[in-house]
Amino acid sequence: EDGQEVLDTTLLAFRLAETVNLPVMVILDAFFLSHTYEPVDVPDQQDADRFLPPYSPRIQLDTKNPFAMSQMAPPPVYMEMRRNIQAAMECVSACFDRIEKEFESVFGRKYGQLETVACDDAEIILIVTGTAASTCRHVLAELRAQGEKVGILKLKMFRPFPKDLIRQALCKAKKVAVIDRNFSFGASGIFAQEVRAALCNQPNHPPVFGYITGLGGRDVTPEILKQIYYLAKETPEPIEESVWVGLRE
Repeated sequence: EDGQEVLDTTLLAFRLAETVNLPVMVILDAFFLSHTYEPVDVPDQQDADRFLPPYSPRIQLDTKNPFAMSQMAPPPVYMEMRRNIQAAMECVSACFDRIEKEFESVFGRKYGQLETVACDDAEIILIVTGTAASTCRHVLAELRAQGEKVGILKLKMFRPFPKDLIRQALCKAKKVAVIDRNFSFGASGIFAQEVRAALCNQPNHPPVFGYITGLGGRDVTPEILKQIYYLAKETPEPIEESVWVGLRE
């Protein structure tokens, strides 16, 4: 969402990757974050070292005990290798929570796998990611002041997708509007697909409306977010998997 979260997430990513022995990708909004300046709290080296101790790889080259490591897994071991990756992935959620609790104790900040804002009594919940969440917070305050029962769910972790937390956060909502700044050709917005999959077997789950906007670094303005909110409010059921908002004619 901002430069501070990018910096903090990078530290968290190294610690998480070294704990579960899987690569971690830190995704940030191009242009809005990668090409702008803002003040951030850069941690002291001593605190960073305390949170992120020296890395000791589990497997490393040893000239005294030479062996071969191949990039390709042949059929006799490939399936087991993939299952081992999944087993490690299944540990990520609990590891992240534990690591972030330690991060908070050192640096005083936390983000969670997701964040909910005013969702307890919300009839419509907007799901956002990245910098659009900041704009959405301002829109939320404006709509709430007008009596609209709207909430925000900001996604932070994508894999593993926090299905249980999503279900818990959305269980009281009447409608869910997912704002995707991405698109999977031949399908729909990626986050909308994931949210639908998380809710599909849940009884009485809210309908999920998918909206595509802000592709290629185009700004997601307050007007666009309000338009999405009212589109979801005024439409009884999703007609299309994805509605494109903000297209230039």
